[in-house]
Amino acid sequence: MRISVLADRPDLLEPLWDMPSPWPEFMRHDPISSIYYNVAHRIFPEFVLVAEHPDEPGTIVSGAYSIPFLLVGDELPDDGWDGAIRRGIKNHLAGDVPNIVSAIEIGIRKDMQGKGLSSLMLAAMRDNVARLGFTDLVAPVRPNGKTDPDEPMASYAYRTRSDGLPVDPWLRVHVRAGGVIEKVAPRSMVIPGTLAEWRERTGLPFDADGPLHVPFALTPVNVDLAHDSAVYVEPNVWVRHRTA
Repeated sequence: MRISVLADRPDLLEPLWDMPSPWPEFMRHDPISSIYYNVAHRIFPEFVLVAEHPDEPGTIVSGAYSIPFLLVGDELPDDGWDGAIRRGIKNHLAGDVPNIVSAIEIGIRKDMQGKGLSSLMLAAMRDNVARLGFTDLVAPVRPNGKTDPDEPMASYAYRTRSDGLPVDPWLRVHVRAGGVIEKVAPRSMVIPGTLAEWRERTGLPFDADGPLHVPFALTPVNVDLAHDSAVYVEPNVWVRHRTA
């Protein structure tokens, strides 16, 4: 498996974009995401990794995105994924010197999932962060093994198996790699929309007020008919990796 930094292999940008997204459709409408993904290859190419299929050079099977930002103080922010992107882009524009790197996504092509590639990409990301001179890689992990939207993330994130590892597969990958669960980011992703937009994203009617369970959502979507809006606030789990 050949893993490259996008800064060294700009020719792989188009194949990376062509790799089908593993995210549920509604997740692709976080307003912060379009800002990041549209500029990451231009201003953060050293923080984007691409993995080529071992038998098909130029065919991308995984992309791993990260972003450097300036963390003020010791505590990781409650706004998680969105917050890391906002801070990273703001710091870049202001000329601030970042002191930490946040993972943004490790995307794996569907037919390559379950083959250990996530661990390989996480290790490559951690090595890349160390190469760039940072001592900490943090990750606002989306624990997609969570199937009960009503269970608080503060409860689910710390559930373990008999061997002491997290019940959640993604958290387990991080802990096995030496990561430490640090805290819940209660508003890591905020995805708003009109009722029509949410119907298009999910195929659900969105015809009743209150919390609505949407497939693959980690918490309920809050629906407000009178104001023609629905908002999804997703908690993630901050995990910290020491790179040195």
